[in-house]
Amino acid sequence: MIAENLIHDYQMKWMRIQKVMQEKGADGCLLSNGINLFYTTGHMYNGYFYLPAEGKPYFFIKRPNGIEGEHVIYLRKPEQLPDLFRENNLLMPEKLLLEADELSYSDYIRLQNIFQPKECMNATAILRQIRRVKTPWEIEQTRLCARQHEAVYREIPSCFKPGMTDLDFQFEIENRMRKHGSLGLFRAFGPNMDIYMGSILTGSNAETPSPFDFALGGGGMDASCPLGANGTPLKEGMAIMVDMAGNYTPYMTDMTRVFSVGKLTDKAYHAHEVSRRIHQEIEIAVRPGVACADLYQLALRIVEEEGLAAYFMGTKQQAKFVGHGVGLQINELPVLTPRSKEILEENMIFALEPKFVLPEIGAVGVENTYLVTAQGCEKLTLSPEEIINLL
Repeated sequence: MIAENLIHDYQMKWMRIQKVMQEKGADGCLLSNGINLFYTTGHMYNGYFYLPAEGKPYFFIKRPNGIEGEHVIYLRKPEQLPDLFRENNLLMPEKLLLEADELSYSDYIRLQNIFQPKECMNATAILRQIRRVKTPWEIEQTRLCARQHEAVYREIPSCFKPGMTDLDFQFEIENRMRKHGSLGLFRAFGPNMDIYMGSILTGSNAETPSPFDFALGGGGMDASCPLGANGTPLKEGMAIMVDMAGNYTPYMTDMTRVFSVGKLTDKAYHAHEVSRRIHQEIEIAVRPGVACADLYQLALRIVEEEGLAAYFMGTKQQAKFVGHGVGLQINELPVLTPRSKEILEENMIFALEPKFVLPEIGAVGVENTYLVTAQGCEKLTLSPEEIINLL
């Protein structure tokens, strides 16, 4: 079931889950969400992953056929689980972890009725906490993703042609992304958080508020997907913010760079350099033990010193965070907000995105992905950060 060269990595994940289970007195953890299945098995399958508080995991699979390995068991429906537990000398858990934030109500009730535990706990919240700290293989996958992400961004200037709209420009970039190995799917946690391959914002569209919990908005192509490029013609004097997905391995990177059609205003260049200054100062401040809220306040202090608070993270609607964890999903923990209680730990990976929106011009600012190290942090996304003129 588990690739031989990755068994130690997955054992590390199982042990982390079991440690939390034992601390909370849980007997078993049952997972069926695709992201959690991939995290714990390296596969996307229809079925269940069951991890007892002690011992090895079991893999209960409906589809696809052909998966083999220790403790791989095929079933047709979850109602078979109690019999399969008895056949394999597994005790039915009295305190069971279920994905309360990801299962449908009917699936959650169905599993409760099948197992009839004395207590259920939320596996979703526990898994999101555990996934904050990456394993060596996850870090390696993130580095590989960053290299492909950078390769695509190097080609962005060649995608531009005078007379384009923001959508035309995005389509050309998406073409390069797929040719460089983009998986084409930008996974996000939470309901109503649909996003495809990223976002391009320019002109007044950069001010358009979004219903989604992202840094910036944009009107999008249709009311059914109100996010990002909306067909705005790219004209001289506009900034073009490119925030396209780094999804070249299962472990994503997040990176934003800014391009211009000709020369921008002095305020736009100033705001962009303030964003870069925020990165530089936070890079110095980051280390294990630092509070995420302190990093947000550091960014805000610089913004207020520079007189740019009215443009920070939007105008008509301002996001109240400046960074977020990345991994199998683009919006993982930790989150850099003013009220965050989270503390940085070694091997966390997060994106930092201090951005500014200037009416009629567009959005400016840099986003990079960072690895928290024992000594500080390492920038993983290494593309040039200055505003690049496309004319």
